Amino acid sequence: MELSQKQAGPASGSPLPASSRTPTPAWAAADDSVSASIGGLQEYYYDLCMEKSQEIKPFILQILQEVDKEIEKGSVGITLNIAGNSRSVSGERVTGEDFWILCRVLKNNSYINGLDVRYNLLSDVGAYYAAKLLQKQQNLIYLNLMFNDIGPEGGELIAKALHKNRTLKHLRMTGNKIENKGGMFFAAMLQINSSLEKLDLGDCDLGMPSVIAFATVLTQNQTIKGLNLNRPILYGEQEESTVHLGHMLKENQCLVELHMCKHDIKNCGMKQLCDALHLNRSLQYLDVSWLSVVSNNIEGKGLVALSQSMKTNPTLSHIYIWGNKFDEATCVAYSDLIHTGRLKSDNTDVEPFVVDGHVYLAEVSNGLKRHYYWTPGYGEACSPSSNAGFSLAPVGQHL
Repeated sequence: MELSQKQAGPASGSPLPASSRTPTPAWAAADDSVSASIGGLQEYYYDLCMEKSQEIKPFILQILQEVDKEIEKGSVGITLNIAGNSRSVSGERVTGEDFWILCRVLKNNSYINGLDVRYNLLSDVGAYYAAKLLQKQQNLIYLNLMFNDIGPEGGELIAKALHKNRTLKHLRMTGNKIENKGGMFFAAMLQINSSLEKLDLGDCDLGMPSVIAFATVLTQNQTIKGLNLNRPILYGEQEESTVHLGHMLKENQCLVELHMCKHDIKNCGMKQLCDALHLNRSLQYLDVSWLSVVSNNIEGKGLVALSQSMKTNPTLSHIYIWGNKFDEATCVAYSDLIHTGRLKSDNTDVEPFVVDGHVYLAEVSNGLKRHYYWTPGYGEACSPSSNAGFSLAPVGQHL
């Protein structure tokens, strides 16, 4: 059967939903007239596109056909992968309007509990429907929206949808420029939501106020196991956000994974973090399994202090420091940690070597998530040394 493609639908220039108070667009308001049958996602998608005069995308049909086959085999807990950077997609991208149809298809499906639509073109239109999906789909535990051109308004919609959601465990918003405004809505959400375990807001252009807000909220939130706050937009020399995060680490009894890459942490801020880690040794329920400080501005004294914290904190097991300023004292300190076995060579991104009697550190490819932005075309995608985050905090897609 040759698949027809209809272009009718919402105009590309129609206004985007600005907040969760925005009414449902008229072209999406009609009730579903078709129910998704077991194993019939492909047919349901086709029928919905025809009914709503929406363009039928062959690559989506093909992916849904594969999912139908898995359902027929009796598979459950399926992650629907329509990543825009996947080889199977071949340059095609899911738009906000496409996502509207997909959300209708998935709304009542109990076989799918994960959705990966990274590197597509959802924009704030897609964020609107993602929020609706989170309100209605009671099986979704993993949602990957990274790099979808979602802005502050879309971030607000998704964050507010999580106020009542009790099933989602892992949300990745990486690379969506929700900025400080969107970050504040996610921080506020963590005061209410008690089910989300991993939240990724790296490269989202968060501001100082929102980073501080996360630190403040996490002194009380005891559910979040993993938090990514990489590359915020910070100004000033006082390292105020690092001070607040250090205080949070003294109080929080649940956080396992913390990403602080490119926070411009200096020795003073590193001291605040190390002071917190020194105190952790007496708290039975505080498990700071690793601290990622890659590509900051930490110098010798701060890095040596961090190495010393491993001697007093028995739970700290993974340290990633490449991209900071190494002096010989730093090189010797981390060489000793590795050679004594306190820091396993697979649990760090540096490796010591000696030249003319002097110790240096070389970079190695281990990391919390080596395959964070992409999946390799061959070989193992989730080896423990390259993707430690998935083995130490197994939530969402990697439960």
